[in-house]
Amino acid sequence: MKSIAKIQSTLGKLVRSTLYACAAVAVLSGNAAAAAKVRIGVVGSLSDASIYIAEAKGYFKDEGIDAEIIRFPNSAQMIAPIGAGQLDVAVGATSAGLYNSIGRGIDIKVVADKGSMPPGHGYVPLLVRKDLVDSGAFKSLKDLKGLRVGSQSPGGSALSLLNEALKKGGVPYKDVKISYMGHSQLAAALQNKALDAAMVTEPNATRAVQTGTVVRFSPQADQIYPSQQVAVVLYRGAFARQEAATATKVMRAYIRATRDYNDALVNGKLTGKNSDEIISILSKSTHEKDPSIYKVATAHGCHPDGMVNVASMKHDYEFFKEQGLITTPVDIDKVVDMSFARAVVKELGPYKPK
Repeated sequence: MKSIAKIQSTLGKLVRSTLYACAAVAVLSGNAAAAAKVRIGVVGSLSDASIYIAEAKGYFKDEGIDAEIIRFPNSAQMIAPIGAGQLDVAVGATSAGLYNSIGRGIDIKVVADKGSMPPGHGYVPLLVRKDLVDSGAFKSLKDLKGLRVGSQSPGGSALSLLNEALKKGGVPYKDVKISYMGHSQLAAALQNKALDAAMVTEPNATRAVQTGTVVRFSPQADQIYPSQQVAVVLYRGAFARQEAATATKVMRAYIRATRDYNDALVNGKLTGKNSDEIISILSKSTHEKDPSIYKVATAHGCHPDGMVNVASMKHDYEFFKEQGLITTPVDIDKVVDMSFARAVVKELGPYKPK
């Protein structure tokens, strides 16, 4: 009897060990199956904040997302890869180039706000040479007439912003001389007087002002063009349609991160209670490595529920069309798909500041 009991005990242990091993394999297999590879294109700018926060705080991993974040020199260079299926998610400016790509058949959907200018978030300010202001040669927006004005690119959202500034000053768009160059180059061109004024994105704007050679001119960008939609999050069309569950998980991680970002804001600056954590993430991840600049630069707006300002997109689109920059018409309402953001907000509830 003792030998039989011993055998039964041994067999029981073997069965339990086998069951535990099978359970472990099942868990590991389940986790492997749940991990979805998602390729995300960024440019390394401050307005990529929510992507970097989601990665650093593990929000993508929480959703079972294996996020591969790929940096590009600019958003225009992401269009071909996302069209070819090499990217699932990308960031982009609301530009004529984006709309023309969609018009040519590139399957892209605008799914969330990435950078906008609600009150207090004029992060693309109008900078004017200080000597022009000091001498009285530049007193108001009407004095833009005949000046050499810089912008980032033909067909970029800053051009529409400039047009709004000109309209407020009563200056026809054709009455300024526009030069195109990169963000940091614009600031340098103002300092060496190759330009008279420019729309310069943060943190380059703050760095230029700190030199003492240029000034931020009032009204600021968020007053010139309130709540302009400057940059957006893009989904590859097939990713949105065929991998909707994964696309929703990406959006959930993104919106959680966006809410963390908004919690760090006070009056358009990263000076809130969790700002040190957010600044640490951004200084490690973006082009701007100096933590001190984040607390003084005007922070971009990013809707905590992911909502896109469609009216602003339509307004800019019409401006681009008037300037002959749109080659193939597109329907903005069909370009924007906020269903993923709305589904996440329905689950999480509307944003409430902490």
